[in-house]
Amino acid sequence: MDLKTKDVQEVYSVERVRKDFPILSKRVHDKPLVYLDNAATTQKPNVVIGALEQFYTSENSNVHRGVHALSEIATQKYEQAREFVRQYINAASLHEIIFTRGTTEGINLVAASFGRTFLHEGDEIVITTLEHHSNIVPWQLLCEEKSACLKVVPIDDKGDVLLDEYEKLLTEKTRLVAITHVSNALGTVNPVKEMIEIAHRMGIPVLIDGAQYMPHFRVDVQALDADFYVFSAHKIFGPTGIGILYGKERYLELMPPYQSGGDMIRSVTFEKTIFNDLPFKFEAGTPNIAGVIGMHAALKYISSLPWENIIDYEAELLRYATEQLQSMDGVRILGTARKKSGVLSFVMDGVHPHDIGTILDEEGIAIRTGHHCAQPVMERFGVPATARASFAFYNTTEELDALIRGLRKVKEIFHV
Repeated sequence: MDLKTKDVQEVYSVERVRKDFPILSKRVHDKPLVYLDNAATTQKPNVVIGALEQFYTSENSNVHRGVHALSEIATQKYEQAREFVRQYINAASLHEIIFTRGTTEGINLVAASFGRTFLHEGDEIVITTLEHHSNIVPWQLLCEEKSACLKVVPIDDKGDVLLDEYEKLLTEKTRLVAITHVSNALGTVNPVKEMIEIAHRMGIPVLIDGAQYMPHFRVDVQALDADFYVFSAHKIFGPTGIGILYGKERYLELMPPYQSGGDMIRSVTFEKTIFNDLPFKFEAGTPNIAGVIGMHAALKYISSLPWENIIDYEAELLRYATEQLQSMDGVRILGTARKKSGVLSFVMDGVHPHDIGTILDEEGIAIRTGHHCAQPVMERFGVPATARASFAFYNTTEELDALIRGLRKVKEIFHV
C-alpha cells in the first residue's frame, strides 16, 4: 500500500463498513474470501438481510388490494420505497418510478412499449460498441420486427466512445439512443450528459443503462436530463429480482402497458379494459414486495455513507490495482479509458481466462471470467474472453495484493 492510498483509507473507514457485510468474513477453500466480482452482483449488508427477514416473519402480505392490517403495512412500506427511490435519483414525480425485475426488464419494457409505439420501418436506434447484451438484443429484435436499423457507435483502442462518430450517426430517422453509463466489461464511464445534450438538440430521447454506474456514484436524473434511466437493486447492495425504470412522465403517459394483469387495470369488462394510472400501468401482477423493501433498505444504507470519500477511495483502489497489473510481464489490461470506474479487465499471455479464474478461486479470490455478456467488446479487442476484477467500497488494498499474489501463482503454474 502506498502513502496516497493509505491517506484515503484514513478518511474512509473500510474496516468499519466491512463489518456490515457478513459474507465478507467467510472462508473459501480455507482461505479468506476476496470478493472481486462486484460488477456481476454486490454483497448485502445486515440491514438488507434484516429487512427481508422482518418482512417475511412479521409483515408478509400482498399490496394495494387488502384492507387488513398486514396488507396496509406492506402497501405503506412498498410505496415508501418508491418515494425514497424518487428522492434518491431526484425524479420529478412518483409517476416516473416503475418497479421492474431489474435493468434487463426495464430495457425490454421500453423496447416493447416505447419502441413498438414510435418506431416504424426505416427508422433507426443508436447504441454503442460498449453495450451489455441486455442493451443490444432487445433493440435487435425490435428492429427486425419493425424493419428498422440498429446503428452502433465505435470505440477507440482505449475503450472510449468516439463522440464525433456518435454525432454523425444521429439523423432525422433516429428514434432513440440507448447507451450504457459505465461499461461492465471495461469500466469506461461514458460522457452521457454530453451525449444526451447532442441527441436532445435533434429531439431524440435517450435511455441510459445505469446498472454499473449506480454502485459507484450518485445520479440526478433531472440534472442528467435522461429520458429513461434503468438500474438493478442487486448491483447496489440490494436483493436480486428487483430494479427501477425511471421515465419522464410525458413519455410514460404515451406508452401502452408492457404486460397485462392485476394492478395495472382500473376496470375490466369483456368489452373493454381501462388501464390504471402511472406508475401502476406498468406493474402487472403481484410484485416483488420483499425485493422492493430490501432495495429501500440498501438505498438507505448507502445514503448514510460518505459518498465523496467513497468515490475517492474507489478511484485509489482502481489506480493501485492498475499499477500492480501493469507491472506484471505478460498481462495486458483491456480498457484504459480517460474515465473509468470499478472494473479491471485483463488477459495473460499463454493462459485462458477461465484457468486464471479457477486458480484464483483456489486462493479464495472471486473474479469473473468470460465475455461478460459483452461479446462485441471482446470482438473489438480481438479476444474471446477476459478475466475481470471488479471493486466495491468494501474492498481493500490488502485484497488487491492477494489478487496479485494469486496471479503470480498462475504464472508459475503455467510457466509464463
